[in-house]
Amino acid sequence: MSRIHLHLLSDSTGETLEMIAKAALAQFETADVVRHFWPMVRSRAHLDRIVPELAASPGLVLYTLVNADTRKRLEESCRQMSLPAVDALETVTVALEAQLGEEAHGRPGRQHRMDAAYFERVEAIQFTIAHDDGIAHENWEQADILLAGVSRSSKTPTSIYLANRGYKVANIPLVVESPPPPALYELKGPTIVGLTTAPERLVQIRRNRLLTLNEREQTDYIDNERVKKEVQFARRLFSDNNWPVIDVTRRSIEETAAAIIRIHNERQRRVKPGEKPI
Repeated sequence: MSRIHLHLLSDSTGETLEMIAKAALAQFETADVVRHFWPMVRSRAHLDRIVPELAASPGLVLYTLVNADTRKRLEESCRQMSLPAVDALETVTVALEAQLGEEAHGRPGRQHRMDAAYFERVEAIQFTIAHDDGIAHENWEQADILLAGVSRSSKTPTSIYLANRGYKVANIPLVVESPPPPALYELKGPTIVGLTTAPERLVQIRRNRLLTLNEREQTDYIDNERVKKEVQFARRLFSDNNWPVIDVTRRSIEETAAAIIRIHNERQRRVKPGEKPI
C-alpha cells in the first residue's frame, strides 16, 4: 500500500480544497494518505511557521492561495525542498480569464463570502431539517425538491446533501398502511423524485440499523417478503404519478444527489410556472 503525506494549504476555510482533494483521492482506493490541513494562511509569517512542518513530513502540497506574495513564497520553499506543489484552481482560473477577458480578483475566501447565496443556503438547510420524514406537509409547496421512498432509502442524507447545495428539500417515507397526505399529489412547484433500492440491500441496511439500536427481535421491518411488498408499493406509486425514479442500490449520496439535480434542472427548463410536475 502506497503512503503519502498530503498538505492542504488555503487562505480561507479550506472547504473547496478539501472537496477537490476528496474527489481526487476517491480514484485511489488503496492509497494510505496522511492529510495535513492548514487553513486561513493569509500572511508570509503564517506560512513561514508551516514550512518546517512540510519539511518534517514531505509529500504533495495542494494549495489555494490568491495572495501573490504568499503563493510565491510557498512555491519557492517547495522548490528548495523538492516537494511537488499544485495550485488547485490555477488551470480553471486561467481558462476563465481567457474566456471572460478579465483578470480574477485576488481576494482570499471570495467564494465563501457571506452574500445572498450564502444566506439562501442557510435557509435551505433550515427548511430541509424542518421538513424531514414527512413533517409539515402543508409547506411542501415551498420546497424545490421532494424525495419519496420507503424507510432507509437514503432520503434524509440525500436531502441534507442537497440542502448544502442550496436546494430546499422535503422528504416523505412511504408506508403501505399509511397513505401519503393528499397534498403530495397536488404539488405544482417541487420536483418530486422517487428513491428505490433492492429489497435485499434494504433488509441488510435495516438490520444494521436495528443492531445499532440494540434491537435484535425479528420484526416485519426486516422481513424479506414484507420489504419486497413495500418496495413494490413505492414503485407502483411512482409509476402511477409519473415521477422520475432513482435506484440508490449502488449509488453514493453524491451520485444520487447529482442525478436529482439533473432531473430538477431539466424540469425547470421544461415546466412553466404553475404547471403540475411531469
